[in-house]
Amino acid sequence: MTKIAKGKRPVYLDNPQIDKLLAIVMALTGEVSVLHERLDTIERLLEVKGILSATEIEAYEPDTKVTKERELWRAEYIARVLRVVQEELETLNQS
Repeated sequence: MTKIAKGKRPVYLDNPQIDKLLAIVMALTGEVSVLHERLDTIERLLEVKGILSATEIEAYEPDTKVTKERELWRAEYIARVLRVVQEELETLNQS
């Protein structure tokens, strides 16, 4: 279950819209950084142990089930990234 912060968002820049964009970019940056490190670790371990090579990883083609699972994950991820925008829309719709 995703936690949602309550209360007003802090404003760091003169334009609150730019603050929201910055929040989205920073959320993405954090996610990408963690994923990159984990993926790098996994790929290095697989190659060192002789399980998979970088070439095999690059050549992998997912089947339909994997593709659907990835699409679901991607939709949920995009929703998390755009949470700031969604919250604003919900606030506007309640007014």
